[in-house]
Formats: sequence, C-alpha cells, structure tokens
Amino acid sequence: MIELNDELHKAMIASGGQPLRLVDPMTQQAFMLVREDQFKRLNELAYDAGPWTEEEMDLLAAEDADSLGWEGMEAYQDPPA
Repeated sequence: MIELNDELHKAMIASGGQPLRLVDPMTQQAFMLVREDQFKRLNELAYDAGPWTEEEMDLLAAEDADSLGWEGMEAYQDPPA
C-alpha cells in the first residue's frame, strides 16, 4: 500500500472530501483519488459501461424524437429483419 505524503494529505483535507485530481508529470495522464467508502459506493451502483443493444438505442432515439416534438419518424426506422 502507498501512503500519502504530506502534500497529498493536505490536498485531501483541503478538498473537503471531494475526489482529488492528480496528474502524472511524466505522462500527463490524469487520475482521481477518492476515499475508499466513495469508491465502494460507486462500484455498488453497478454502472454498466458495456455496449448498448439495438433495442436500447431504438428506445432512446424514440424518446429523443418525442421530446423534440418530431412526428412521423417511423419512416426512417430500419425495416424489420
């Protein structure tokens, strides 16, 4: 386990419990440092970053069309397979 140095400890306290953004000076790659309880809570949400199914994409497209007031978009739908 890596322990926080004084600079990171002070930055975490100053962040007020919010995630802390860190940058690797060699690669310029950004990282977020979060408390363990916050990380566990995020994992419990079971965020699904997998690809969407055709059905899910069609439902979202229909919702967007409805919310924008577009009617008659059925003509642009893919024909049934």
